[in-house]
Amino acid sequence: MSQVMQERTVRGACPHDCPDTCSLVTTVIDTKAVRVAGNPAHRHTDGALCTKVSRYTERTYHPERILHPLRRVGPKGSGQFEPVDWDTALSDIARRLKDIAARDPQAIQPYSYAGTMGLVQGEGMAARFFHRLGAAHLDRTICAAAGGEALVQTLGGKLGMKVEFFAEAKLIVIWGSNSIASNLHFWRLAQQAKRDGARLVCIDPRRSETADKCHEHIALRPGTDAVLALALMHELIANDWLDHDYIAQHTLGWDALRERALQWPPERAAEVCGVPVQQIVDLARAYGTTKPAAIRLNYGMQRVRGGGNAVRAVACLPALVGAWRHRAGGFLLSASGHFPVDRAALHRPDLLAGRTPRTVNMSTIGDDLLREASPGFGPKIEALIVYNSNPVAVAPESGRVVKGFEREDLFTVVLEHFQTDTADYADYILPATTQLEHWDIHTSYGHTDVLLNRPAIAPVGQSRSNTDIFRALAARMGFDEPCFADDDETLCRTAFGSAVSFDQLLEHGFATLPLPEAPFAQGGFATASGRCEFFSAALDAQGQDGLPDHLPNFETAGSDPRHPLAMISPPARNFLNSSFVNVTSLRDIEGEPLLEIHATDAEVRGIHSGDVVRIFNSRGEYRCKAKVSARARPGVVNGLGIWWRKLGLDGTNVNQLTSQRLTDMGRGPVFYDCLVEVERT
Repeated sequence: MSQVMQERTVRGACPHDCPDTCSLVTTVIDTKAVRVAGNPAHRHTDGALCTKVSRYTERTYHPERILHPLRRVGPKGSGQFEPVDWDTALSDIARRLKDIAARDPQAIQPYSYAGTMGLVQGEGMAARFFHRLGAAHLDRTICAAAGGEALVQTLGGKLGMKVEFFAEAKLIVIWGSNSIASNLHFWRLAQQAKRDGARLVCIDPRRSETADKCHEHIALRPGTDAVLALALMHELIANDWLDHDYIAQHTLGWDALRERALQWPPERAAEVCGVPVQQIVDLARAYGTTKPAAIRLNYGMQRVRGGGNAVRAVACLPALVGAWRHRAGGFLLSASGHFPVDRAALHRPDLLAGRTPRTVNMSTIGDDLLREASPGFGPKIEALIVYNSNPVAVAPESGRVVKGFEREDLFTVVLEHFQTDTADYADYILPATTQLEHWDIHTSYGHTDVLLNRPAIAPVGQSRSNTDIFRALAARMGFDEPCFADDDETLCRTAFGSAVSFDQLLEHGFATLPLPEAPFAQGGFATASGRCEFFSAALDAQGQDGLPDHLPNFETAGSDPRHPLAMISPPARNFLNSSFVNVTSLRDIEGEPLLEIHATDAEVRGIHSGDVVRIFNSRGEYRCKAKVSARARPGVVNGLGIWWRKLGLDGTNVNQLTSQRLTDMGRGPVFYDCLVEVERT
């Protein structure tokens, strides 16, 4: 008699670092997940997923997935491991951590980021563990720190317009975002607006797939976004395209900003930005006379020395023309500040018991792993616990990062799904669950819904959730506080307390925050003054310029004849940072690591498409194939990332060339502030 297979569906949430935070529906037959689809009942997802996440079962059941604990048996970086049981691994890790903590727990360094954006599998139990241990803090700066700080200093938080109303805008400026690749559901709204007559303008050094589909592309030089924003202000002032009433009632520092903007006529700005004067004049006219006008900014443009100032300058624009009065007008970089997360209840900083451990910036981990103990730095880093991140591939100046990870006296534990570049340097690799195998709860930085993720299947192999691993380590460390017994559903409930209905999340998989349609129509900014702060007293008190200004890149094109080309490293379309690189079907679509170079720059170097080229600067070199392409503007090459190093021609990737310098505010990395030379090999 044949057995009847049982089919069911389970609602979840996409865990990856993308503004869309989609609601998922996983189809399970018996005990196996067979399909992941977008939830049609969730308006922001609307039944559609990106190519990457639609293949999530391929990732979950990947033949190279790590399914049991591994212990290193070869040299660091060799990737040689042997299987061990969980008890052996956890007991040995706890013993090693206890020995280090007895000397100084600050010598133990967590390293994590957005491998999952979930509040529970991200830092839910991990933060409790490291607080109780007294380990060093991690300054999680690698993606959004400069832009986030800029929003705090201008709007009062990571706040903005509601994404759904972009569909009603008559002008949409897509600034520093390849939305087709990295913000698909916003792009659908922009397309709806376009069909209804809206004009779409893309501002990006690279002629991206999004730029192809917009009415106009402004290909400015990397790091000149603040100049363009100030020139737009100049034209708004010169032509009186201003909402004087909104400025008077709801802004702070207008007279000073006006004086600064008038220093940037379009002619001067065009020379710095490398764009035609008329493009600046026309965009200013469109922005000043079209209502409602909306700006969708993304984080690429803040990965330069003056990134925070640039975001501040752009964030000032809507207040000048009164765009905030309309629900389809204003600005959006991140909506994450709208969510009432109870981080104290979730992370339990009280477990520090009055201790104030040092903070290490994740963007300078290469240098910090190589530092000796000193009064200014504290103890040498002796142990590194990596989860939700792949720093050997993604951190800047990866030659230094690799040297740090190669230290034989560094004890490294990596929680992972696959044997990544970072996992190759681990002493222990602990198999972690994927999103289909655990509970989690999610905010978003692109919309304002809370999403719940339920486990669709049991953990594959011997994999365990991050929370389970940190609970087990806490027990072996002798941490007996009741909070370490909280299960994952309890942690999900703790994240928002009574601010969000958990019953609604259980029933529907998502809950919409009750927010006004136009958050700043009547002012009410989250700043200390309650106004949009063109002038920031807080920045001024820190010794910084209180007004947004243009700060030239550390490495400005033309300043170094040995390295005459600027390089940016935007993400490859079919990967998400270094995630999905090992998913065969996606890698087949992406092809191979490439450097896009403009025909003018290629010709003088004798480079043709398909040639292997050497890209180099004082920090290192990287080889890949060249693609002569109009997607690169003259003087700028595009090193598409982030490929795993082990898949590169020489075991390196584009971050061999990036620097560990930091942004003007937020202490973020400057990935797109990088000069190189390129030669055919």
